[in-house]
Amino acid sequence: NYQLYNRWGELIISCYCSNQIQPSQGFLRSAGPRHNSLKIVGSIIFPVKVYVKLDHNSPRILCVTNHLRNSELIDPIFRWNGPSGYLSSENSSVQISPTGTLILRRFKSHLSGVYNCSLLYKLTATQPDKKLILKYLIYAYSDPQYYYELTVRYHAAPCNSFYNISFEKALIQILNKLVAELSCEVMLIKSECHHVKMQRGGLQNEMFFTFSVTCLDREENNRLCQRSACDASHRLNKAKYLIERFFKQEVEVRKKTAKPLPEIYYIEGTLQMVWIDRCYPGYGMNALRHPGCPECCVICSPGSYNPSNGIHCLQCDSSLKYGATKC
Repeated sequence: NYQLYNRWGELIISCYCSNQIQPSQGFLRSAGPRHNSLKIVGSIIFPVKVYVKLDHNSPRILCVTNHLRNSELIDPIFRWNGPSGYLSSENSSVQISPTGTLILRRFKSHLSGVYNCSLLYKLTATQPDKKLILKYLIYAYSDPQYYYELTVRYHAAPCNSFYNISFEKALIQILNKLVAELSCEVMLIKSECHHVKMQRGGLQNEMFFTFSVTCLDREENNRLCQRSACDASHRLNKAKYLIERFFKQEVEVRKKTAKPLPEIYYIEGTLQMVWIDRCYPGYGMNALRHPGCPECCVICSPGSYNPSNGIHCLQCDSSLKYGATKC
């Protein structure tokens, strides 16, 4: 755990984990099994940003500044307000302690927004009441979804031939069988047949394939996979290795045989696999706006939207809600 404070004693950063953070403004990212032990305090200088993973509990959000946290408060009264108004522990998604600490349970997209805590207190019994309002900006986030985009070219039969269609189905089955044990799948994005004029040669038919390679979520308590092996990115990279090896072996086998080339065969050197990040609709990445969660898919703020599985929230002045998917 570590915390950084400015010269006024106000919290700038509070974090548990090894996430790389730029101290441009106050924020805290909630993630991992131990995030419930995290505590965050407010600031009278700026709103404090808090990032809460979807379907997880938020950290403990205190209704005090760092200075007041270490002070004795007499007759304190805490009042929390969120995007939908007054907050009460009667709501199953809200937990507020007698000392004003807020925890948002099983956080959902619609809970994102501006939260204010009003604190009425005295430092001594003879002093008049003092009032303090602390502002938090709480955002839902998710880890990015990622996949490999695979492109490859094959020498083909005539473009209107049934053999090309049969081969396409067979190739998809072979690639899926390669990665099935990794809980990954290969899906066809598009296939096109073209007539290609060869250098110093005539025309030949070629099939242009584009596939996506994705890995499904796998429970970490699955006894058949160790924790590191369950990680989707680890499995996705292993799937990439298996697919690349398949095409490499296809070339090697062809070179070792004296038989004439078949009508449909892989064109050596045309395989490309590109890593692509994506976010759910209504979420996007922005390291400048969200330095506390630079590699997270953070819910789009009012004034922006994401209609598809892209990685950025697009500007939309007419968008008035968090998580907009339409402008």
